[in-house]
Amino acid sequence: METAKQYIDGHWVTQVTGSERLGQSFNPATGELVAMFCDGTQVEAQAAVDAAHRAFTSTHWRRSPRLRADILMDFANRLDARKEEIADWLVTLNGKLRREALGEIGAGISELKYYAGLARNLFGRVLEVEPGCFSSLDREAAGVCAIILPWNAPVTLLVRSLAPALAAGCTAIIKPAHQTALVNNMVLECLTTDPRVPAGVINSVTESGSEVSRFLCETPIVEVISFTGSSAVGKIIAQNTAPTLKRLSLELGGKAPAIIFADADMDKTLAGVVAGGMVMAGQQCTAITRVLVEDSAYDSFSRRLTDALKAVKVGPGQDPSSQMGCLIDVRNRDRIDTLMQTAERTQRVLLRGRALGGDLSRGAFISPSLVEVHDLKSEFIQDELFGPLLVIERFMSEDDAVTRANATRFGLAASVWSTDAKKIRRIASQLRSGTVWSNCHNRLFAEAETGGFRDSGYGRLHGVEGLNDFLQTKHFYFETNT
Repeated sequence: METAKQYIDGHWVTQVTGSERLGQSFNPATGELVAMFCDGTQVEAQAAVDAAHRAFTSTHWRRSPRLRADILMDFANRLDARKEEIADWLVTLNGKLRREALGEIGAGISELKYYAGLARNLFGRVLEVEPGCFSSLDREAAGVCAIILPWNAPVTLLVRSLAPALAAGCTAIIKPAHQTALVNNMVLECLTTDPRVPAGVINSVTESGSEVSRFLCETPIVEVISFTGSSAVGKIIAQNTAPTLKRLSLELGGKAPAIIFADADMDKTLAGVVAGGMVMAGQQCTAITRVLVEDSAYDSFSRRLTDALKAVKVGPGQDPSSQMGCLIDVRNRDRIDTLMQTAERTQRVLLRGRALGGDLSRGAFISPSLVEVHDLKSEFIQDELFGPLLVIERFMSEDDAVTRANATRFGLAASVWSTDAKKIRRIASQLRSGTVWSNCHNRLFAEAETGGFRDSGYGRLHGVEGLNDFLQTKHFYFETNT
């Protein structure tokens, strides 16, 4: 059986101390044990931090942009060569559709190529502040960074932080989610096999608990934390890093609204809402979770959406006919089922999702749900539910749509659906959201920055700004007339 190991100071190891602690990884579609992972502790985390610090201070890594660019490009090519194998394991460990897995890996390849180009363009600037007096503003690598990852998109979320960190010249400690640790190992093998990467530049420590993450937050050697996950955990990280004043990049929870006006192309909109809401079984922070529909179109659209969600074929990720995979585990399937029991008592349920039976009963499969909610204080509107459960709401005017869309503390993503381009732009300018899409949803690119407002976090990923969290600006002053 495959075992995900730790990668520390240029070597794949089980545990630094030699005593082996193993955890288990299960296929969420079958409940079967499919892999193991080495369960790390603070001892492994300390060794990884020490190795990253040595590599940053004693090698030429941070001063070799052309080398970093070449390595990132070759990383992309090796990842492309192994994408089919990695996709198979991603489906096995995560439960998503195979086309979703391949799309995720493709996004990672694109990200690596993009930052390979930026690695050779880390320009500062020089100005003459008065005759013979110059200020040089130099862009330098921030230092040792830690990347803490969730399980829902382990390839994309690893690469979108690691690529800019390496492009900037930082060294890294990665803390993968234990559910998908083997996938992270396979991705990193596409980099660690490159003999040009100095030992210690890349390190990875997996754990099932929080000891490693807590250490990475508290040690003063780590200068940057890049975290993707829930808002609750993001706030704990902010508290734990406050004494050392680390730089934080936090992409946290989402509650993305899709605002649908009566003049929208309803066929296109319906398909977009189903795809945007059921992506990865709703386990994506930018997925549509709230469907806001203009009053005059509400009754018709709610009926059509109910029928469309009812028709979604839920099944194993390797089955080409499946339109939605399973959740990450049975516990989360049962959590969604419990939420629907609450909805049946407190809301109007238009479609009640059920755990699948038969051959799929041992897996974490549950069909889509649709709940009508009016009260903005409802937990179904205010909380991140992270599953195939959509809330549908009625709005009466543009102002009402904006008020409802902005009624939560989340502000990661939103979409507006209408044939009136000026109206879409007008609405988008009023939404407290880091990304707003027009007549589409979940369009994410390496070139375009994304990130959240309010409880959805801060900092930006992707794009030129994605480098900023991993770079420092140094002011060097010199005179030529003395």
